[in-house]
Amino acid sequence: MNYVFQPPTINALPVAGSDVFFPVRRVYCVGRNYAAHAREMGFDPDREPPFFFCKPGDAQSVVAVPSGKKLSIPYPSLTANFHYEVELVVAMGKGGKDIAVDAAASHIYGYAVGLDMTRRDLQIKMREQGRPWEIGKAFDHGAPVGLLHPQVSVGELLNADISLEVNGQVRQQSNLSHLIWSINETIANLSTLFELQPGDLIFSGTPEGVGPVVAGDTMVGRIAGLTPIEVAVV
Repeated sequence: MNYVFQPPTINALPVAGSDVFFPVRRVYCVGRNYAAHAREMGFDPDREPPFFFCKPGDAQSVVAVPSGKKLSIPYPSLTANFHYEVELVVAMGKGGKDIAVDAAASHIYGYAVGLDMTRRDLQIKMREQGRPWEIGKAFDHGAPVGLLHPQVSVGELLNADISLEVNGQVRQQSNLSHLIWSINETIANLSTLFELQPGDLIFSGTPEGVGPVVAGDTMVGRIAGLTPIEVAVV
């Protein structure tokens, strides 16, 4: 097949304990999935069903964080309020539509630590105007993701501590058990809206404590049982 220009290579994440890579297809994100975070953003978590937005899956957006090394990302343009959001990233190994909650775990390939970086001022401006969030969420280098751990190696993550440090100070700290919608419920719900496919990533939501970073700051995201990620803003 002849193309007008050379198509981009497939974006892929390294898998722990092997030399294989996980090809990335789509990136779905769950909004306000921890009660305390929903409240700090000015919303009532008891009244709102899960909602989703997307980030690009290409290598400009989903950036693999090398194991044991620091990734540097640029401070993005047109923002004065660049926020971190540490999240459990779920990698789908099997697709499907209308997936039952009790079958959802069998569709998961593995897990990683991720950052849903956000141009918060632009996101809020778009939200207030009733417009899409893309310019606040879907920008280059906006989704650093760490080493992917297969579920067969680490088990199903249901009750793991999650945290984020900025320059050595803890800013976010919670547990996956505090998710409003569990991982399996999220997969089931999302699969009623989209036919999920192998290669899809799901950012499952962030705990309370989100806040800004500036050039020179270093973030460390941790989830118990997974490889931490270290990301510097330059």
